[in-house]
Amino acid sequence: MRFHEKLRLLIEERNMTQKQLAKDLNIAPSTMGGYVQGSSEPDFETLKKLADYFMVSTDYLLSMPTAPVRNPLEEELLRVFRALTDEQQFVFIEQGKAFIRMNLLQNKRAMSS
Repeated sequence: MRFHEKLRLLIEERNMTQKQLAKDLNIAPSTMGGYVQGSSEPDFETLKKLADYFMVSTDYLLSMPTAPVRNPLEEELLRVFRALTDEQQFVFIEQGKAFIRMNLLQNKRAMSS
């Protein structure tokens, strides 16, 4: 996914407008529009501001893997997790553990059949 597509996704996920993001970061709305449309790209400082604002890495925005990932879903899972509050992260982890336990039970049942 290209930078402008990721930026558009982040804006949509937060139910905000490009104009609001531009205002929050003190960037001209027309400049932000160029970023979202893919007709221009931010400088390094603006890229860092965007990463901080959305709580993602600049590597994520630039589609540079920070660590070996098995697939794009794993990268998306990490990005979503990092955007949650501490309490939400705890609940998210507990839900994941519940899925693992369910899988183990299903595997045991399948093996005993």
